[in-house]
Amino acid sequence: MLERNRTLVTEFLLLGFGNLHELRILLFILFLFIHITAVTGNFLVIVLVFVNQSLHFPMYFFLSQLSLCEILFTANIVPNMLWLILLGSGKVSVSRCICQLYFLGVPTVNQCLLLAAMSFDRYSAICKPLHYTIIMTFGHQVQIVLSCWLVGFTFSLVIYILLDKLDFCGPNIINHFYCDIAPVIELSCSDTSLVMLVTSLLSFPVLIFPFIFISATYISILQAILKIPSATGRQKTFSTCSSHLTIACLYYGTLSFLYIFPPSDNSLNVNKGLSLLYTLLTPLFNPLIYSLRNHDIRRAIKKHIKKWS
Repeated sequence: MLERNRTLVTEFLLLGFGNLHELRILLFILFLFIHITAVTGNFLVIVLVFVNQSLHFPMYFFLSQLSLCEILFTANIVPNMLWLILLGSGKVSVSRCICQLYFLGVPTVNQCLLLAAMSFDRYSAICKPLHYTIIMTFGHQVQIVLSCWLVGFTFSLVIYILLDKLDFCGPNIINHFYCDIAPVIELSCSDTSLVMLVTSLLSFPVLIFPFIFISATYISILQAILKIPSATGRQKTFSTCSSHLTIACLYYGTLSFLYIFPPSDNSLNVNKGLSLLYTLLTPLFNPLIYSLRNHDIRRAIKKHIKKWS
């Protein structure tokens, strides 16, 4: 009888954004437009990088992988979020919820490591210019990218296996618009100490160490830039990494507030707002920031617009 009660809960109820009433259709159209724009923008970045010879550099290769992560990330969350906006709430099975967490973790881990790889690329180009072509060969780029994906799949698989062993026998309400790891663990009636410990330990090589690495590389980059005698040279050199620095600050800042310094239980709306920024707007900022601030991307876009017209 006890075992049957422990496996009674087979689905969760996602509350989404609550009862939006007359704002439901407006928010649905707005979020759908942002989602389509973000997916289209990231897809165009991938296409531009692979078809333009002028963009066959390590920074843009890593950028294309970052855009791929954004597409996979939003495709996992946003369609279900739009459905919740129309319905007000929705049910999801426990197995599907844990699967969503897995496919949420893979691109998240990969993005953190790719941002660190991009900072290393900028460090090598600015601080080690004579050795740059030796350090960042195409073979090394592929090895870095494959390693990032491998770590993403492996770490997420570990968490998935631990979550899949949990039992859920109490409340099944998640006050969110997707299955996040914290509310799922809170609903479990099993001993969650192991999964919480492993999650905390894995956050160091995934989130803490890459952030420290990016900070250290940019300190060296800024020191190298300050040694450039001309103001024009300093500005030109810094512009090559300003887009990446902007995205890294935005990405790690949002992740820190969500997972390292999470809002209290009394500020669920703040948590949802940050999650919305992380899942909907951050994927939009990636192609926008690079297309607006990067001369090579803008030139490639203009080239193809002229060609197609």
